[in-house]
Amino acid sequence: MLSRSKLVNLWGFFSYSLRCIINVLSCFFSFAKVVSLCLLNSVQHIFAYKRHKFHVSFPQCHVAALSSSSLKQRGFLPVSREGFLHQPGCCLHFIFNRCIIPFIPETHSAFVRWQDFDQDLYVGATVVRPGQDPYARNKFNQVESDKLRMDRAVPDTRHDHCRHKQWKSDLPASSVVITFHNEARSALLRTVVSVLKKSPPHLVKEIILVDDYSDNPEDGALLGKIEKVRVLRNDRREGLMRSRVRGADAATAPVLTFLDSHCECNDHWLEPLLERVAEVHPDTQTLFHSFDWNLVFKWDYMTLEQRRARQGNPIAPIKTPMIAGGLFVMDKEYFEQLGKYDMMMDVWGGENLEISFRVWQCGGSLEIIPCSRVGHVFRKQHPYTFPGGSGTVFARNTRRAAEVWMDEYKNFYYAAVPSARNVPYGNIQSRLEMKKRLACKPFKWYLENVYPELRVPDHQDIAFGALQQGGNCLDTLGHFADGVVGVYECHNAGGNQEWALTKDKSVKHMDLCLTVVDRTAGSLIKLQGCRENDSRQKWEQIESNSKLRHVGSNLCLDSRSARMGGLTVEVCSPSLNQQWKFTLNLQS
Repeated sequence: MLSRSKLVNLWGFFSYSLRCIINVLSCFFSFAKVVSLCLLNSVQHIFAYKRHKFHVSFPQCHVAALSSSSLKQRGFLPVSREGFLHQPGCCLHFIFNRCIIPFIPETHSAFVRWQDFDQDLYVGATVVRPGQDPYARNKFNQVESDKLRMDRAVPDTRHDHCRHKQWKSDLPASSVVITFHNEARSALLRTVVSVLKKSPPHLVKEIILVDDYSDNPEDGALLGKIEKVRVLRNDRREGLMRSRVRGADAATAPVLTFLDSHCECNDHWLEPLLERVAEVHPDTQTLFHSFDWNLVFKWDYMTLEQRRARQGNPIAPIKTPMIAGGLFVMDKEYFEQLGKYDMMMDVWGGENLEISFRVWQCGGSLEIIPCSRVGHVFRKQHPYTFPGGSGTVFARNTRRAAEVWMDEYKNFYYAAVPSARNVPYGNIQSRLEMKKRLACKPFKWYLENVYPELRVPDHQDIAFGALQQGGNCLDTLGHFADGVVGVYECHNAGGNQEWALTKDKSVKHMDLCLTVVDRTAGSLIKLQGCRENDSRQKWEQIESNSKLRHVGSNLCLDSRSARMGGLTVEVCSPSLNQQWKFTLNLQS
């Protein structure tokens, strides 16, 4: 017979043993559960990896080899039973990912060659329905765009010298960054396909599409199925500059190529760009990029002397004071050293001015490469909205560029666009510090060495630039002394349409002045050599600077007879024929 005390001790031992067995079984089943889930997860990830080629990781798994010293530095934290059991699962998952997956043969990949991408399925989801305006969404004819094949034949518009030129074989690869917001699918697809089709495969490392929060995420996501295409999507609207910086930061190639989302590349467009970028010491068509004092981008013709100088080598690089902004190539490291983009600029506009000033003033150069041809869709208006309106956003961005880079010459911009003075432009301290750190040159140097063609108003001028009347401008019509003047469609290129109203009341074009032949109504206006005290050449602005009145006769400059022989002076009236406005009015 067992005593009561022995029975109690035996029961205690039995119950303790039972609890141990239960705990061991619980640990075993918990471990088995975790391992099973881990294995199942790994198997799922294997097939996900093989199907979609995206990388996956076990939740909260961080497997790394740590030395004993690093463990001591980090210290140990209490680990729960589940956490402890979780680690073998992580290790198994790690082994599957690193040791097993690479040796499993691929049976299917979600990546496709661009030739195999289903254009009809992709574009067909967003076609313009019958009765809808084909221009409404994108401000170009989407119906016609959707009809075009993604790999359509494009005429080779290059110079003959380009077609026979042999490009270097050891060029650096490029990451092509394309940002977009609600772009027409057909235009976006043609852009991507033209890059891949018209470029040597080894020179395009990747195409990075940055979706700037388009209404339909699939606009970009579906293109991610094409080989070499990576898609990044913003979780809010960031605008062109910040989106491009995000794409540039993600790029893995040594050279960045920025393109708009509605382009088509021509034959061998990339090689001449990369060859020029690859040159360590670059040296210093008929068109180049420029701007006026209103800081609006424009195209300018080369001078006759410049064209003659290029006759021996018509495909030589063309130095340009300005780039269009939508399409350019730059060394990635240089882009980063130079300060990328001004991240305080919004949506679109002014970024091409800012980066052009910065490159030139901080020791770089900008060039147009004639052998590189890329087509671009130019639209008369923006298809997307601007917070606060496009005019306000553009003025804010250009003010930032002017305040940082133009020094005292920014006053000419404010004279051309007086309303910009009232637009807040934010904090520019970091950009000014960057300018100082990079030891950038003043804007005066830029005007004298980079863009001497941009005429700077004289200190005697009170108004300057084109003298506009609607869409027409006062024009010499190519005449010289004793020739009549007329009006011609404004071309914003200066030349025959560049005038100045001086403090001594002369309206001058170079050394010629507007002269009234006779002080009676209907008298013709002629160009004659400027004479300081000639009363026939004295003019003044009246009615809020909207008219030009001849001082000696009290008659106003009038264009009613422009087609019949030239401009005249007439009795001042509210007629639109007498409404004139200078591009810059420098009077305070």
